Amino acid sequence: NKEEKLKMEKIFESEYRFLSILWEHEPINSPDLVKLCNNQLGWKKSTTYTVIKKLIDKKIVKSENTIVSALVTKEEVDRWEGEELLQRTSKGNIPNFLASFLKDRKLSKSEVERIRQIIDGVEGEK
Repeated sequence: NKEEKLKMEKIFESEYRFLSILWEHEPINSPDLVKLCNNQLGWKKSTTYTVIKKLIDKKIVKSENTIVSALVTKEEVDRWEGEELLQRTSKGNIPNFLASFLKDRKLSKSEVERIRQIIDGVEGEK
């Protein structure tokens, strides 16, 4: 599935906001989704349908019999976006990325401990 993630097209901020609504309410019929997007994003009906179409073309959502649902999870999108950021800013070098990201930040003891637990969980032999 890693290949699929690498093929995922760029998701723009407006599409991500739309997906956030969809993830919370899916599966949902498109008229109800239009109402939610109007209430939460101020979008017109045509805008919502345009975004649905674009995300269908990107294979990120599907619409069957007016029922819209996501083909990817929030976690998958967030992971892909994080990988894109890592590649763009540090050419995939995680230590350099973390050093740059954490520069001039103060972390609490619990944040440092949580980061250590994450590192321990992914540490592998090379």
